[in-house]
Amino acid sequence: MGLRELITDVWSWLDYKPAMTDPRRPGRNTWAELTRSWVPDEDLRRLAAYRLLAAYDSNQAGQVAAVTGDDDAGTERRELGDASKLVDTALGYLLGSEQTITVAGAEHADEEPNAEAAMALAVQERLRDWAEKELLPLRLQQAERTAILLGDAVYTLAWEPEKGRVLLRTWDPGLYFPEWPEDGEQDGAEFPLRVHLAWELPEDERRGLKARLRRVTYELGPIGPASRRGTAKDGSPAREYLYAGDGEPVLVAGDTLNAETGVITRNYPWAPNRPSPWTCYLTDAEWQLDDLKGSQLLYDLPLHKAKFRVRSDGEVLDRLDLMADFIPVIHITNSIPASGEHWGKPTLATVLQAVDELSATDTDSSGASATTGSPIIGLAGARLPIDRATGQPLPVKVRAGTVWQLNDNGRMDVLDTSAQLAELRARVDHILDRIAANSRLTAAGLGTLDPTALPSGYALQLALGPLDTLVAAMRLARTHKYAVLLRMVQRLHQAGQAQGWPAGESLPARLMWGPHTPTDRAAVLDEVVKGVGAGVLSVETGVRMLIDAGYPIDDAQTEIERIQARAFEAAGRLADATGDNAAVREYLGLPEADPDVSSVPLVPPAEGR
Repeated sequence: MGLRELITDVWSWLDYKPAMTDPRRPGRNTWAELTRSWVPDEDLRRLAAYRLLAAYDSNQAGQVAAVTGDDDAGTERRELGDASKLVDTALGYLLGSEQTITVAGAEHADEEPNAEAAMALAVQERLRDWAEKELLPLRLQQAERTAILLGDAVYTLAWEPEKGRVLLRTWDPGLYFPEWPEDGEQDGAEFPLRVHLAWELPEDERRGLKARLRRVTYELGPIGPASRRGTAKDGSPAREYLYAGDGEPVLVAGDTLNAETGVITRNYPWAPNRPSPWTCYLTDAEWQLDDLKGSQLLYDLPLHKAKFRVRSDGEVLDRLDLMADFIPVIHITNSIPASGEHWGKPTLATVLQAVDELSATDTDSSGASATTGSPIIGLAGARLPIDRATGQPLPVKVRAGTVWQLNDNGRMDVLDTSAQLAELRARVDHILDRIAANSRLTAAGLGTLDPTALPSGYALQLALGPLDTLVAAMRLARTHKYAVLLRMVQRLHQAGQAQGWPAGESLPARLMWGPHTPTDRAAVLDEVVKGVGAGVLSVETGVRMLIDAGYPIDDAQTEIERIQARAFEAAGRLADATGDNAAVREYLGLPEADPDVSSVPLVPPAEGR
């Protein structure tokens, strides 16, 4: 490879694989399905990397190596699920014990009852109800495992009129093709102005359907006239734009046309005082592969040959106005992208060669164990059975109870390969330690560390230090994206005029992750009891610490009220300090005293008592 052919990009860690060479090179048909004419050249390396990583996850890396000529004996390679285990382990630590949607200000709804806190609590409850209906924990498992394995994952949001809520779907990132602005600097925090989800549909002879290409396109563009379902010249469904008799465009209710500039603006529910000239259009169409020419890429397919699909409510998906000024597609990266990049790095990236070494060592160990369990035996001076038909000695096989007759000078030698097998097993442990260290999952995190090797809990905490930083970086890369997703959920419900969703600016919501490592609950409880009892910790802080430690407390404020309702000693001290019986009753959660009932004066304690 010459210096000019050396490529350094997000997927350079895979360049040692022959399968990552140019897929369009003659004679290289490993990724034949990726070399279709409609696939852009700049996406070939990314798609090839996805296919390779998927092969490792399904224990097919040896088959890929045999096909590409990397290893002629690749089909005999032993793959024992180590790559899949690394992915699943990282997924468990990333997600933690639970995931919770929180809205800023909702925690003050009981302490400071006001309109803002009440609205925050209402939005939080509606988001959690939506998450339960849309199986958000399941979708998180699907998308995040893909992100950890491939480096990227994709969510889409769509308003479903029949269900009256937003639908959440996960997508294979190999179907995701964003279009970035040609001018301006590239940055991982940017959002594309056009996004395609494209894949091929196989030929269906039973239904008489040829091989097709389906493309779903989201595009930001200027607001246009109102439209309705129409019919194309060939009778297929299409979208028809409406104009008045004088040529003026018919507007959607609420839109405004500037007579001087001809620009149509719209006040969205989440920005009532900021008119916007932009909206998002959705197009979902199919093309027959036979109709596509070699020079036509995914981005410039001929629309006159497209067959547009129809939504469940009868709307034709031909530049359908989604009534939103954003693209409801969220791209998740497993890591924080480098400057100028948009794609993430999978967890296996830095240790993939070590996984290959581990597989090769397992293959050698399998061969060595075969010769150890069934050793090779050399016989000298043995009387072997003779085949009466041919007069030749019969093949010798070692079985339990086998007896050979040896001459006076006869002997039997056994080839002992147990030493080599022990060395290979030690090498397996060495490679696993390297994988644990370089992936930052740590031996303690992978469960391969001997618990007796740690003298204290503090030593375990130090051993888990790299894992803590890994999880923190992975969650940091996702925090903003999930905040955007929850903001889009609110806005799409507003655009769909869903009942109960308040109008106005979207409230900031976050997805909170649970603790990723076990917590010493007894130690936390002892710390809370001592801190609250000594007055150095408030009850609110103590309850929050118990929740973080995993105690089954559903609502912090309710738990505090229950504690105070039984804290008679603290109530007595409050009465002594203030002399206010009303404050004491409020502290204990009791109703106000009847003013007609006279209060009983407190008797001062006797002297000396």
